[in-house]
Amino acid sequence: MPDPLSRLYENVCRHARETALLNSIESVLGWDERTMLPAAGGEHRADQMTLLAGMVHQRLIEPQYGDSLGQLAESPLAADPHSDSGATIRRLKRQHDKKVKLPQSLVEELARTSVLGQQAWQEARQNDDFAAMRPWLEKTFALKRQEADALGYADRPYDALLDDYEPEERTSHVAEVLRRLREELVPLVEAIRGSARRPDTSILRRTYPTDAQKAFGRQAAEQIGFDFQRGRLDVTAHPFCAGLGPNDCRITTRYNERFFNESFFGILHEAGHGIYDQGLRTDQYGLPLGEAISLGIHESQSRLWENLVGRSWPFWESFYPLAQQHFPAALGDVDPDDFYFAVNDVRASLIRVEADEATYNLHILIRFELEQALLDGDLPVADLPAAWNGKYRDYLGIEPSSDAAGVLQDVHWSAGLVGYFPTYSLGNLHSAQIFAAADAELGSLAQSFSQGEFQPLRQWLNEKIHQQGQRYSADELVMRITGKPLSHEPLMAHLRAKLGPLYGIA
Repeated sequence: MPDPLSRLYENVCRHARETALLNSIESVLGWDERTMLPAAGGEHRADQMTLLAGMVHQRLIEPQYGDSLGQLAESPLAADPHSDSGATIRRLKRQHDKKVKLPQSLVEELARTSVLGQQAWQEARQNDDFAAMRPWLEKTFALKRQEADALGYADRPYDALLDDYEPEERTSHVAEVLRRLREELVPLVEAIRGSARRPDTSILRRTYPTDAQKAFGRQAAEQIGFDFQRGRLDVTAHPFCAGLGPNDCRITTRYNERFFNESFFGILHEAGHGIYDQGLRTDQYGLPLGEAISLGIHESQSRLWENLVGRSWPFWESFYPLAQQHFPAALGDVDPDDFYFAVNDVRASLIRVEADEATYNLHILIRFELEQALLDGDLPVADLPAAWNGKYRDYLGIEPSSDAAGVLQDVHWSAGLVGYFPTYSLGNLHSAQIFAAADAELGSLAQSFSQGEFQPLRQWLNEKIHQQGQRYSADELVMRITGKPLSHEPLMAHLRAKLGPLYGIA
């Protein structure tokens, strides 16, 4: 018979698993909302999501559950913070201690506003109508200020919200990391802009039939390791990945017959997220060891497969003949060197999800700075389009001709995801540092990719990252894998090594 302490631990784990099941129902509704929901169904879906959010919150803050976690935190089961039981207790208690600070009414109103805000965003983006979106953004940021105040913060309100996506991270540290990256990135982009060498990007804007894109994208996702027996690929307005359970991972994309990159690299990106979700420990579902550690680490997996692998020459040594088979009219007369240069084109652009590796982080810096100003109250929502356009002029030398191609392009703020954007740049930094470590340990990954073999890298990532769940913090995990703290240097080394020869710059 289990001792009292073991029974207490089992009860806490059971409670957490049942809460995760409720969360997974909420995730199914969220996936459906962004892929299948009729336009008129928003109000009812908001009611459903609000009810579920309240139920989940009640379970997370139950006094008996909190008392049990308190007892376990002082027990021998938590003595080793990195053991299965120690990590589980530590993470669950941290979550509980944070959630008890949030009023039930605020949690429910945030859930409702998120659903209705996303519905409003889809229509506003389609109609290029910022005025229709403005009241929803004003309400969202007012609620997020309340959330930050309730949670508390050491320095800035943004710290409290960033912690949802990057536990234990600080705004000041992220800002410093991105500052160092920007100092080296901007001169590289300027050198490329001044190069006389330019790829023929018209190759990518020939006609690529949707059915062929679907088949080719699915084949690529499957070959790098996304399991379609445990996942599926659907269409949405803004691509995303939703892990709904141990054997149910949904990825989405959008198709553009006149732009190859939009869907293909989007599928690789979301498949990278999906490979992470499918690699988590199924025996730990609903517990910290069965969940990703942070969105920055999660993003590292999507950016790794999209860019470090999918935009590499060895990848296209394997995949370009297949691409020509799927798109004979568009690529039949195109030299593989020209195609490779085209998919690695570097130039200022308006749309974040279509940006190249080098300029992408400038898009993130813009959003990172704007959402801090919005949250602090220094930037009224009414002035957001002008501020957005001004930063695009300053950072990228271009300006959107419409709000649909500008401030309305991303779903995040309408969905209440304030504090989310910097995780994309953290993911880029992590991806390059992790990939370099994998290449050093496994030998030349280039040879494997050129032969269409991606299993060695996938298995290495699964062992080093996916199977670890939340055993370590993001910083601890990166240090254990790479032997160094997070740095911008591996990403810059990668960009220089790839783009220097293409553009003829030192």
